[in-house]
Amino acid sequence: MEPPPTSIDLKKDRGLTVRWADGATSYFSVALLRRMSPSAESRLLREQMTKNPLTVLPAGTPSAGPLAAVDAELVGNYALRIRFSDGHDTGLYTWAYLRSLDTRG
Repeated sequence: MEPPPTSIDLKKDRGLTVRWADGATSYFSVALLRRMSPSAESRLLREQMTKNPLTVLPAGTPSAGPLAAVDAELVGNYALRIRFSDGHDTGLYTWAYLRSLDTRG
């Protein structure tokens, strides 16, 4: 299990910076976090798009302006829940999942 980060900084209009206990730092744009949401419906959509690139994307909830992270909350000592301006908020970003999204390492 991935230890919790030492700090989390969410810039709602840009992205999430995570500083890890081992000294590494990860940055995730809001668009990447939304696209890679670990929610069941997002995982299913990514699988469908892999099989059929012409998959129709859901319309989502209309929002005023560009996609943003509206809010974030810690879930226990193992994850972060992010609520997006399009209404999506069902994915739990565990520390291990966030670490796996950082492809620089």
